[in-house]
Amino acid sequence: MASLETPVCDFGRPAPDFALPGTDGKVWTRDACAGERGLLVMFICNHCPYVKAVRERIVKDARELIDIGIGCVAVMSNDPHDYPEDSFENMQRVAEAFRFPFPYLLDETQAVAKAYGAICTPDFFGYNAALELQYRGRLDASRKETAPEDAPRDLFEAMQQVARTGNGPERQIPSIGCSIKWKSA
Repeated sequence: MASLETPVCDFGRPAPDFALPGTDGKVWTRDACAGERGLLVMFICNHCPYVKAVRERIVKDARELIDIGIGCVAVMSNDPHDYPEDSFENMQRVAEAFRFPFPYLLDETQAVAKAYGAICTPDFFGYNAALELQYRGRLDASRKETAPEDAPRDLFEAMQQVARTGNGPERQIPSIGCSIKWKSA
């Protein structure tokens, strides 16, 4: 399993549009997921230990971000053929078990992950109200183990700033996680 770090934030890059099926039976677009103050797009999956270590924190942060006008969405782009734990049925189970307050979408063709430039799970893309990229960093100091309870909430604080000012912090610490499991050609 390869661990990768996300690249530096490409400030101002527009959020690519998408239309993907959700675990709730609906098809979701970028604009349907966006909030009045911005959008957080999270590339996650079910099997990755880095994601498993922070699922509860992702849910907590998303609930609070939604309350301040940041829409949230999670996208699963791994190849479920090679990683059955990431199947759509298992996505539905995880979304229900963790009570995701956001749509959990299947990127079966992997086109959305490629359009965003996602490379790992978790990979976070935070956009302002104009859907311009303002954050490409980590959730917090968690790795394969959950960070201490009092660890700074990097993603939450950055997106709070985006909601308030439209701009993300200049200093951002990259996210780290398992590589996206690309389909073989």
